Amino acid sequence: MKHTINKHSWAEPYKMKMVELLKMTTRQQRIKAIKKAGYNTFLLKSEDVYIDLLTDSGTNSMSDRQWGAFMTGDEAYAGSKSYYKLEAAIQKYYGYKYIVPTHQGRAAENILSKILIKKGDIIPGNMYFTTTRLHQELAGGIFADIIIDEAHEPLNDHPFKGNVDLAKLYKLVKEHGASKIPYVSLATNVNLAGGQPVSMANLKELRAYTSQHKIRIIHDMTRVAENAYFIQQREEGYDKKTIKEIVFEICSLTDGATMSAKKDALVNIGGFMATNEWDVFEEARNLVVVYEGLHTYGGLAGRDMEAIAVGIAESLDDNHQRARVGQVEYLGHRMMEYGVPIVKPIGGHGIFVDAKAFLPHLTQDQFPAQTLAAEMYIDSGVRTMERGIVSAGRKANGENYYPQLELVRFTIPRRVYTQAHMDVIAESAANVYDKRKSIKGLKMVYEPKYLRFFQAKFQKM
Repeated sequence: MKHTINKHSWAEPYKMKMVELLKMTTRQQRIKAIKKAGYNTFLLKSEDVYIDLLTDSGTNSMSDRQWGAFMTGDEAYAGSKSYYKLEAAIQKYYGYKYIVPTHQGRAAENILSKILIKKGDIIPGNMYFTTTRLHQELAGGIFADIIIDEAHEPLNDHPFKGNVDLAKLYKLVKEHGASKIPYVSLATNVNLAGGQPVSMANLKELRAYTSQHKIRIIHDMTRVAENAYFIQQREEGYDKKTIKEIVFEICSLTDGATMSAKKDALVNIGGFMATNEWDVFEEARNLVVVYEGLHTYGGLAGRDMEAIAVGIAESLDDNHQRARVGQVEYLGHRMMEYGVPIVKPIGGHGIFVDAKAFLPHLTQDQFPAQTLAAEMYIDSGVRTMERGIVSAGRKANGENYYPQLELVRFTIPRRVYTQAHMDVIAESAANVYDKRKSIKGLKMVYEPKYLRFFQAKFQKM
C-alpha cells in the first residue's frame, strides 16, 4: 500500500525536560471565578486558568541554554558584563548602534516618547498599540493611523495587512509639515490587526519617502522575527533568505527601535530601546537612570540580560519560527473547520476571533469581545483577552473610540503548549459558537483612568 507523505508537516524543534502541573476546574468554579473577576480575564487568578492564552508577553518557556546563561549573570550594579553581552547580541543580529536596556517594552516607549515628541506633534503609525499610543499622548503627541484599509477588514486575505498606506502619510505631511512628525511608528507583525506582517517592499518605499523628508522610522520590533518568517514565506525574492538575514535587513531600514523582549526573545521579562543617533542615546541613558536604573542594567538583573542575549539568537532560527507560527496556523485552521469567524490570513502570534461576526446580536457598547472572552473561560478554562472597544479606550474628550475591529485574541505562548491543547481550544470555541445566540452582553461598572482593559469590571446585562 502506498502512503501519501505530507511534506508540509512540522514538529517542535525541542523536547521537554520539565512540565508545570495545571489545576483542573469545574464549570461552576469557573462561573464563580469570572464573576468575582468582574468578567475581566485579566483579573482572574492564574491558578484558576487551564490553558492561558491571555498574552504571549513573558509567558514563553526558556531553553536549557537560556537557563544556563541565567546562572552566569553578572549582578554588578555598574558595568555588568551581562549588559555588554546583550549589547553585542543586539548589534550583531539587529544592527542598531546604541542600546538602553529597560525592564520591558513600555518603559522604552516612555523614554523614547519623552525624548522625541513635543506637544502637538503628529505620530503616524501602522495601527495603534495600547501602551505605545498612551505614551505618545502623555508626551503631547497625537497618533494618526496610516495602516492600509485592508487591515481593518477581518476577512480580507491581503498577505501584508501591516503595510503602511503611503498616501495617508503623504496627506499628513502635506497637512502638518514634516517638522511636526518626529517619527513614523512602525510595528512589525501588527498586534491589533491580528498579528499581520509588513512587507519588505512596503518598508523600502516608506524608507525612501521618510529619508527624503528627514523623518525617522522608529521600529516596534517586538515580533520582528515572526514578521520575517512571513516575508520569507510570502514575498518574492526572500524564499532563499534566512530569518536572521531578513530581520537584519528590516532593522537596517529603520532609525531606532523599542522592544519588549518578552515576546520574540523568549524571556519572561526585559526590553530595550535602540537608536543609531548618538544624541538620542545620550538623552535616553540619562532618562533611564531616572525611571529604570543605571544605563548598564536599566531595571534588569544581569541574568535577565544574559537570557535575552541567548533568546535573540534562538528566535532567529528558521526551525523555531516554522514551528512557532505553524502551531498558530494549526489552531486557526481547526477553528475555521468549525466555522468560527477569525481574522484572515492567520497571523503570527495568535488567532483573533471576530467578535462582531461571532455575536452579531450585540452592539459594540455591549462589549462583544469582552463577553466572548468570558464565555470561553466559562466553557473550558481557556483564558483569552479582548481587543476591541475596551482596549481602544477613550478620546481626549471622553468619548469612546469605536474600532472597526472587535476581536478576541487567542495568543499562543512560545514553546509552552502542545497540539492537544490546540485541539481543546478549537473545540471549546466551537462549543461557544454553537450557543452564541443565547449569549448576553456586558455593562461596564468600573473603569480606571488609563489602559482600562487591564482592570475594568463588568456585569452581565
